[in-house]
Amino acid sequence: QSLTATTFPYGRPVLWDNEEGTIVNNESEEILRMIDSEFGRFEGPGDSATPRLYPEELASEIEKVNSWVYDNINNGVYKCGFAKSQAAYDEAVESLYAHLDKAEGILSKQRYLCGNQLTEADVRLFMTLVRFDEVYVVYFKCNKKPISAYPHLTNYMRDLFQTPGLGDSVNMEHIKRHYFTSHPSLNAYSVVPSGPGVLEDLKQPHDRITKFAT
Repeated sequence: QSLTATTFPYGRPVLWDNEEGTIVNNESEEILRMIDSEFGRFEGPGDSATPRLYPEELASEIEKVNSWVYDNINNGVYKCGFAKSQAAYDEAVESLYAHLDKAEGILSKQRYLCGNQLTEADVRLFMTLVRFDEVYVVYFKCNKKPISAYPHLTNYMRDLFQTPGLGDSVNMEHIKRHYFTSHPSLNAYSVVPSGPGVLEDLKQPHDRITKFAT
């Protein structure tokens, strides 16, 4: 299906084939793994240090982590934001914060979610955490506790943000403009809040490397 229609039955992210003029994939989890595996052959001589985000020896642990992170955190913020009843919101927000506490506990003992190696589980959690204080605290009513109040999650975010290539993928202006102008039922006048400036904090030093040196 080419990009000639004026209305699109798909959204982002999209992996696009320029030669064939077609969508290859529109599922973020599958695209992440395709880039990690099939695209490895396109790496140049200077790319030998590129980490494998889904190493076979950690596959089982990654799947376990992805399961609770997705259901309770990645998707959990949406369950809070789009809850249609107080009971649904209360259940969602309790689960969200229980699993943020779980992640905080894990990251107090090891550098990454699956040990001392960066994996796709970390990338997937990071994308929600980096939006949390800027968007979800206000927009999705996830205001019981900001990520900045979690010392280990905060340092973990700094570690990931300062990982080459990962922080460069975050365009906070675009993220906020997209969220705060996309749902009239949540923000009728599309007013975009000015703070709190999370990206500046993520540039600060962290202790993850020295704390978990092997």
